[in-house]
Amino acid sequence: MAVDSFMGHAGAEKGLARASLEAMQHDLARLRAWAEGEGLAGPGQVRDSHLRAFLTVTAAELAASSRARLMSTLRGFFRFLVAEGLAPHDPTATVAIPRKGRKLPVVLSVHQVTRLIEGQNGTKPAELRDRAILEVLYGCGCRVSELCGIDLTDLDLEEEMLLLRGKGSKQRLVPVGQPAAETVRHYLADGRGALLKGKTAAALFLNARGGRLSRVSVWNLIKKAARDADLSGALSPHTLRHSYATHLLEGGADLRVVQELLGHADISTTEIYTHIDRTWLTEAWLEAHPRAR
Repeated sequence: MAVDSFMGHAGAEKGLARASLEAMQHDLARLRAWAEGEGLAGPGQVRDSHLRAFLTVTAAELAASSRARLMSTLRGFFRFLVAEGLAPHDPTATVAIPRKGRKLPVVLSVHQVTRLIEGQNGTKPAELRDRAILEVLYGCGCRVSELCGIDLTDLDLEEEMLLLRGKGSKQRLVPVGQPAAETVRHYLADGRGALLKGKTAAALFLNARGGRLSRVSVWNLIKKAARDADLSGALSPHTLRHSYATHLLEGGADLRVVQELLGHADISTTEIYTHIDRTWLTEAWLEAHPRAR
């Protein structure tokens, strides 16, 4: 009952994305299973000592980022219960949230991105789709969930603009570059209709059965494209988003502009890209500052 009430609050009032809600549900299920094993009848019986014991047990099973997310979920959950009168106290009040280390993202060079995209040059419907997906991921900097959520009506090829729905159901308009626009036009003309198989669908990118393409399918596409381009390392759809942001900054784009294009609520999230390659900063300083030479 308490979990259901909190999840309803998180989904309806806070407007969290489905992936975030699923992660929270998983975190709370983990807590519930542990609490039942300890003989605790409900969340109202959980004390800070219980919570510390639970976090100690889970610490060995989770990465640092997952531990931080777990604690964030628990803090929101117990604060909600206290505010709604469903629990007498908040056991997270005296427990510190673990700090997440800032891990620099994997970024491809412009040459590597070109190899990755141009290696997908087939003419079958699914191959035209895959090439268009790579162009949109890199050309628009979207998250994989945003890409899979694109509907036909979100894309304006005449104006070369795309509507994306990001975290917390926030929407933003981003420009679509000429290469991405051309490959999407090619996919729409010669690929999407064949994938539909006589059905109707709102989604832009379709699977082999005419339904909306899944995130797992996009991950598999990236892995295949990386193999075809002979690129090593753990590449993911987010690698193209990281590369998009880094290449914008290296090209002289303002940090605030990149923040808006990426849909970051906090500019500190965008700032991590300034740590990846500072050579362009040095070059700009040498060219522009009167005391540089």
